[in-house]
Amino acid sequence: MTDTFRPFDTDLDEARTLAVLREATAGADDGELFLERCRSESLVFDDGQLKNASYDAAEGFGLRAVRGETAGYGHSTELSEAALKRAAETARLAVGDGGGTLADAPTRTNTRLYADSDPVSALPFAAKVDTLREIDAYARALDPLVVQVSANVAASLQEVEILRPDGSRYGDVRPMARLNVQVTVEKDGRRESGNAGGGGRHGLEGLVDPGHWQSQVREALRIAKVNLSAEPAPAGIMDVVLGPGWPGILLHEAVGHGLEGDFNRKKASAFAGLMGQRVAAPGVTVLDDGTIPDRRGSITFDDEGTPSGKNVLIEDGILVGYMQDRQNARLMGVAATGNGRRQSYAHIPMPRMTNTYMLGGDAEPAAILADLKDGIYAVGFGGGQVDITNGKYVFSCTEAYRVKNGQVGAPIKGATLIGDGATSLQHVRAIGNDMALDPGMGNCGKNGQWVPVGVGLPTLMIGGLTVGGSAASG
Repeated sequence: MTDTFRPFDTDLDEARTLAVLREATAGADDGELFLERCRSESLVFDDGQLKNASYDAAEGFGLRAVRGETAGYGHSTELSEAALKRAAETARLAVGDGGGTLADAPTRTNTRLYADSDPVSALPFAAKVDTLREIDAYARALDPLVVQVSANVAASLQEVEILRPDGSRYGDVRPMARLNVQVTVEKDGRRESGNAGGGGRHGLEGLVDPGHWQSQVREALRIAKVNLSAEPAPAGIMDVVLGPGWPGILLHEAVGHGLEGDFNRKKASAFAGLMGQRVAAPGVTVLDDGTIPDRRGSITFDDEGTPSGKNVLIEDGILVGYMQDRQNARLMGVAATGNGRRQSYAHIPMPRMTNTYMLGGDAEPAAILADLKDGIYAVGFGGGQVDITNGKYVFSCTEAYRVKNGQVGAPIKGATLIGDGATSLQHVRAIGNDMALDPGMGNCGKNGQWVPVGVGLPTLMIGGLTVGGSAASG
């Protein structure tokens, strides 16, 4: 950080800016000025040509004052003293007559979880287009069944500065890059697609390396061809084995949201009031960890200035923690955990996940599958949703197989997994020793806000899940 408060080289004066913030938060419990500049670029190559190329640049601020359960928030794209004063008037409404004691500023951290290089401008535009064109040609040459290829490369750079009423300042530069490939195959009039890709808080260089994107193309093609021969999924209650990595999205939705502090403070979560009690089978340990270098869901500090943490939520089946922002932590009498996140300067922070995963166990994945007598093996997932109040979830499988007597059989199509988070955790029967994080493609929505996240899971057997499909089980 520099000695002079000049976020993004604007004309804001430190003393005057601080005076406006202090006036807005006088008598409040908490508050801050959040400034952001973000640049992003996305290129889509589809059907043999560049279909879309977009570039976006935005900057602005959000000023917040918090008193009790109420938060006042004003934001603007205009970085000026006049705009700050207008926002302060709005935020001040939450404070009322005051009476609060301003919370201490977050502890500083010198940890850096990612480089501050700019992935947007690191490569020439033409080089990105050439890479996408090469991906298209490579995929079509791999197999005559390929009829369509879509490839996308995206990069962004978010610069954040937080100023608190006591004068504390926090700055972070957050890169993000991602490359995705979709391959569509056709045989005998039937078309199926497969997707692969990912990224993280790093540059584009590794993603556009031929050794990387060629492997992604082959993986997308493999999934598409698997689905080409898939049979209708069975329906009924059966045991399910989840593959490692991306299937952790089920853990994220079914359990993670229910362990966010705001839902539990308001007693709206299925896990509310269960602290210290058994909520999962022995051996199940779930963490939310924003400290993993270069990961999509990682943050050096959250959007309130609290350093990200490696937070244990469930330990050996016992509920031991929730994810907290500053407001909910204060109201619940606990410490903030570095999970106060917001989509942008135009959004208020709230408890959100970072990288949520389950620790591995000691079982060999092959042995877990061998123990599956009648069920399905789910390797890939698409969309899902959860009802926070009861933990009920529904997930669609993008790659799954029928298993009988320990033998992995034909791929199946149209399978959905239906259950509730608390029951599913209690019915965990085996935990593999192969915990893996997803390749870096997760986004999480909550109350209209989207933030990047990561998930992880070892091979996992869950008993008695409801599988929705179009074929009778048997």
